Amino acid sequence: MTTETANGSDQVALQRPGKRQRLAAFCSAVGVLPGLTTLRRVLRKDLRILAYHRVLDVGNPDAFAFDLNEISASPDQFREQMLLVKRYYDPIGFHQLIAALDSGRPLPPKPLIVTFDDGYDDNYHVAFPILRELGMSAMFFVSTGHIDSGMPYAYDWLVHMLCRTQVERLQVDELAFDQAMPATLAGRRALGKELLFHLKALDAITQAAVIARLGEAWGMRPDRHAQCRPMTWDQLREMRAAGMEVGSHGVHHHILAKLSPADMVTEIDQSMRTLQREIGAPIEVLSYPVGGPDSYNPQVIEAARRAGFRMACNYVTGLNRLPATSHYGLQRLSVESDMDIDWFAAMTSLPEVFAHPKRVRAG
Repeated sequence: MTTETANGSDQVALQRPGKRQRLAAFCSAVGVLPGLTTLRRVLRKDLRILAYHRVLDVGNPDAFAFDLNEISASPDQFREQMLLVKRYYDPIGFHQLIAALDSGRPLPPKPLIVTFDDGYDDNYHVAFPILRELGMSAMFFVSTGHIDSGMPYAYDWLVHMLCRTQVERLQVDELAFDQAMPATLAGRRALGKELLFHLKALDAITQAAVIARLGEAWGMRPDRHAQCRPMTWDQLREMRAAGMEVGSHGVHHHILAKLSPADMVTEIDQSMRTLQREIGAPIEVLSYPVGGPDSYNPQVIEAARRAGFRMACNYVTGLNRLPATSHYGLQRLSVESDMDIDWFAAMTSLPEVFAHPKRVRAG
């Protein structure tokens, strides 16, 4: 979450604690969370899956011309969060989850999986060393087409164009957008967030056409950029050899339910084939790009099952009851950069109260 100051600059940290943050600080101060978490475990068995995108220290946000909402944590925040996970939970991988479900053996009492979406190179340069240092693992869901090309993700590039364009108005006929371009970088990022929310309601081909048309009109064709770069195959292979897991996030990060049936199947099958060829190991888990309720449907689930995926994650906030009943609709808890450690602890303990609310499109 970002806030805009009087001089129009962005700040990643909250200026004033919100209600959830204040309540989390109170719960931490009085020490009630451990007891509530223990009581919850007695009443029900849950699997927690944390969702990250980028771990990055931006420094000066005015010099960072990409989407701040994609930054889940700073390096210091991430290390502190992983230390808390090690202390209070039982970190596992998807291979352990699948093996337990296949064999009927119980999971550890407090299972938790760490995941990353998209495949940004700061996952390799920042998050991976911290995980390795702490003896932990995580699942990295990557979009294979971007690993191949090294090009930024389309939604990131759209925000980048909004941050840097010199045009005075934003016009998108498909969405009835016609408004003056904000003067501040914070205003442009806010506009980008709103534009992306509505753009993702369109079919995938129209989304791509809108982004390409704006790039042509503004003279800003996609190009490799140091601030928004995917990992490489060599980096992914190194990470997997060190104990990390790799899964699919599609080929081009298209919303699968918004592709034609044939294109959707191709996107899923091709991502599987490419990952198996490049990683040299079975690929069993898929993360639906964008991941909201309108991002996948029974046809997508069936295509994933036929391709050989054993499980799939969405981006819907929640815990997963054990034993798992829906292997292709695993919910996650998104980690946001404005979470201090008390809030993170409260969110992982009682997400119904402390998780970030999400704006949801209709299916």
